Amino acid sequence: MSDINSTNPRTLGRGICIITGASKGFGQALAYQVSCYLEPRSVLLLVARSGPLLQEMKEELQSATEEQQLVVHCVTVDLRTKEGVDETVRLARQEAVDEIEHVLLINNAASLGDIAKFETFTNPDEVNSYLSLNVSSPLALTAGILQLCPCRLGLRWSVVNLSSMFALQALPSWVLYCTAKAARNMMFSVLAKEQQHVKVLSYSPGPMDTDMQKEILRLTNVNHNPMPCHESAAKLVKLLLDNNFSSGAHLDFFDV
Repeated sequence: MSDINSTNPRTLGRGICIITGASKGFGQALAYQVSCYLEPRSVLLLVARSGPLLQEMKEELQSATEEQQLVVHCVTVDLRTKEGVDETVRLARQEAVDEIEHVLLINNAASLGDIAKFETFTNPDEVNSYLSLNVSSPLALTAGILQLCPCRLGLRWSVVNLSSMFALQALPSWVLYCTAKAARNMMFSVLAKEQQHVKVLSYSPGPMDTDMQKEILRLTNVNHNPMPCHESAAKLVKLLLDNNFSSGAHLDFFDV
């Protein structure tokens, strides 16, 4: 088996790459960045709830990567549901052929949740609904992909958790967001300890020009000076190409 700590692969290999929350914002920027470094006949699964946006991306990506013969699939599902997770795994199973060299799963899908004081959240159903997308979904999806692509000689395995500085730092009135990000950070730290053949990275992308950042500005009137999504996406892809981070690491855009 190849060493997961080997450094500086020239490309991401002939792989299957699954990106959740891929229809806009950071997920969309990642799809364009990752597609440039996949070897010919690789597979890119774009997962989101918005079918029309995904289809538009698919056409643009296939046109831009025509020489690579990149296979792009739109997976229009709601990852808050078992059916959405199962359908994503089913489509990945169809494409996970023996010849692939790299399984890359990027758990990007997330939501902001209500920004409100702790004592506001008296309804467990409201809390559970938030956690279903932000915690339960990436756990179940990652577990499903792990089952269909077991460890074998020559197969590189990478899992990325899109994190935040608020996975490590509490912020008043952000109990849902901070709790979910902290839970995800620990969840993927456990994966790194448990699955020695899987390279795990929790990446905090910094404030970006996304719909979520616009909503934060509207609700809090705080401007975090967001950057274009492609800048942070490029840095994440470089981390994956360099491949010299420790499995389970939590890295911030501003520190790498």
